[in-house]
Amino acid sequence: MLKKNKGKLILSSVIILLPILFGVLMWEKLPMSMTTHWGFDGVADGWSGRPFVVFGSPLILLAAHWICLFFTSLDKKNRNQSRKAFGMIFWIMPVVSLFTSGVMYMAAFGRSFEIANITLLLIGLMFVAIGNYLPKTRQNRTIGIKIKWTLENEENWNATHRVGGRLWVIGGLLFMCCVFLPGRAVPWALIIGLTILAVIPVLYSYLYHRKQVKAGTAVITPVAVSKTEKLVVRISLAVAAIILLACAALCFTGDIEVVYGETAFNIEASYWDDLTVDYDAIDSVEYREDFSKGTRTFGFGSPRLGMGSFQNEDCGAYTLYAYMKCDAAVVLTIDGRALALNGPDAESTRAIYEELIRR
Repeated sequence: MLKKNKGKLILSSVIILLPILFGVLMWEKLPMSMTTHWGFDGVADGWSGRPFVVFGSPLILLAAHWICLFFTSLDKKNRNQSRKAFGMIFWIMPVVSLFTSGVMYMAAFGRSFEIANITLLLIGLMFVAIGNYLPKTRQNRTIGIKIKWTLENEENWNATHRVGGRLWVIGGLLFMCCVFLPGRAVPWALIIGLTILAVIPVLYSYLYHRKQVKAGTAVITPVAVSKTEKLVVRISLAVAAIILLACAALCFTGDIEVVYGETAFNIEASYWDDLTVDYDAIDSVEYREDFSKGTRTFGFGSPRLGMGSFQNEDCGAYTLYAYMKCDAAVVLTIDGRALALNGPDAESTRAIYEELIRR
């Protein structure tokens, strides 16, 4: 399948990488830290370094693009797949790449926009496009609504995809209409809408299967799985397990240790750069029982640790090395800039404060 679509593969890959060209040309004008995530309220709450935005994001999407196309092409049933349905797979990632990079570059240059509205419009357009092509897909194991009853019966596949296609087109149009909802209602509208679009086709397929069984017209064709497909599934499960374990390790492990020397102390942190502070450079030291950490602008964040550049009302832009569940903190002023750190609990944080005062 990919050999017949070399032109689409090359063109779609180039489009995914186009944001890199723009980023390289505008490199000196881009800030070192760029916004990469917004909350449902439209407020920025995630930042990454310039190299990741310019190079990392498009390259990750390119890798996902190739992986999706590779697995799709392995399915022998896609050899007779509708050209329009198969062609749709080539253009999802290019659209996502242009959208995500475009939004991040707009934010970097100070352009104001409603991220929630733009996202809703994109999601709506994608559902309308995919819903339009769903009825055209032929029975396969990689594109479409792939559940037991559709895979085992071609009539069920066709009926389910006709209903699913219409439903997704309507759902996409409703998602676009959500731009008129209050901001607080948008997350619920998305969750409820996506749940409905996922559940109804599955329920319809099951009921259609029951109807066929009752009428005695159910022709079940067992789904044969080749050795290659079994290997791919096993590799995918192994990779998914490794990723989940790595994410769990990052979320719930790691430590911050303060090591005191003769003229300076070191902050040794897991998953982030260590920091050395000279005692002579410290202007002031405070112990605060209830310290508001604010938002992270650059660095590492997990349910356990928060490290890097943060911002809050009291300190403005400051550096943080902290256990997120501990509200106490030692706040130092160093050459006019704040540094906050703590231990796993208030007692260990107090010990850090007393040791720094003593030295």
